[in-house]
Amino acid sequence: MEYVNQSMVAPVESILIKHPKDAFVSQEHLSTNYQKYGFFAEPNYEQALKEYAAFEDLLKEYTDQLYYLPKDSLGGLDSIYAHDSLQVTKHGAIYFNMGKSVRQDEGIASEKYLKSLGIPTLGRIEAPGTMEGGDILWLDEKTVAIGVSFRTNQEGIRQFTELVKDFVDEVITVPLPYGPGPGEVLHLMSLVSMIDDDLAVVYSEYLPVFFRQLMIERGIELLEVSREEYDRLGGNILAMAPRQCIMMVGTPLIEEELRARGCQVQTYEGANITVLGHGGATCLTHPIKRTMQQ
Repeated sequence: MEYVNQSMVAPVESILIKHPKDAFVSQEHLSTNYQKYGFFAEPNYEQALKEYAAFEDLLKEYTDQLYYLPKDSLGGLDSIYAHDSLQVTKHGAIYFNMGKSVRQDEGIASEKYLKSLGIPTLGRIEAPGTMEGGDILWLDEKTVAIGVSFRTNQEGIRQFTELVKDFVDEVITVPLPYGPGPGEVLHLMSLVSMIDDDLAVVYSEYLPVFFRQLMIERGIELLEVSREEYDRLGGNILAMAPRQCIMMVGTPLIEEELRARGCQVQTYEGANITVLGHGGATCLTHPIKRTMQQ
């Protein structure tokens, strides 16, 4: 199987996801576990299935290669957010010791499945290192920014840097703010969604000045999401190809800004699969292969 995902915007050829029937399991399972996983409220299982079916249909408009992580005792409710337990690179996958304690073993389950697809393991982030995929932002194939957060620490970044040193020229460390605190997720990708190589949606209030300036110096136009729409995950946008993106419904201001710049924007209803677990379209997916420029 072909694999490489060292871009946030190159066209998606294949993508990894996890269906709510295998992550949420049942309404009873949700009732028992949603507080343990820090969901804002209990999702409605049947509604989650309907929302996810519509989300899958959007993905299928871009690729018919959807790969489903199976139900596994190592993954809980959060495993629906397939993005976070790994990073696929041109030399194989790196699996993470995740910073959220109830998710620490998800990488083991992801590795087992991706090995079954023929994707080799490049390495693992081992304790005391921690890392989550939402803190990894590719600016180009050889330049990656990684957020230092409650979920990703300096030791995790050191290990990642060592694993990719032969094919990545620069790893940029981006310290993130305290923000809403350790009980809620704040990843680098919570603050920056790349829409094209020269276009990004950002929430600047939480961005370090140096990193915001760095993006501008690289010729990236920054579209500012408002605080209100940021809180509704308006900054969590999945680019399936340059300026072709998927986001949750309900953030019309930033959606209008994107359309004004020639972007194709598709939206999905995500009250149960996105809002309550605070995981948007990028979180729900991990591209296995993007078509990289030669």
